[in-house]
Amino acid sequence: MTRAIRIKKSEENPESAELLAQSVIQVAEGFQKVLATPLTQRGLIVLLHDGIGQAKITKKQIQLVIEALPRLKGWYIKK
Repeated sequence: MTRAIRIKKSEENPESAELLAQSVIQVAEGFQKVLATPLTQRGLIVLLHDGIGQAKITKKQIQLVIEALPRLKGWYIKK
């Protein structure tokens, strides 16, 4: 398994549009792999809610992000 690209922001060396596009594609494709597992959306929400912390995020917020992730490439990547 490969590690995700880490982006360090600096004014002298800003990240390129290509690097950002590749990162968006990796997130969208990675989430497609998660959706292909037997884990249900409800199970994923519960795991994320517990892992992030109940005081920091609501289950509804997690659900909104999960529902938006499949459309991520379409929103931010133009071919």
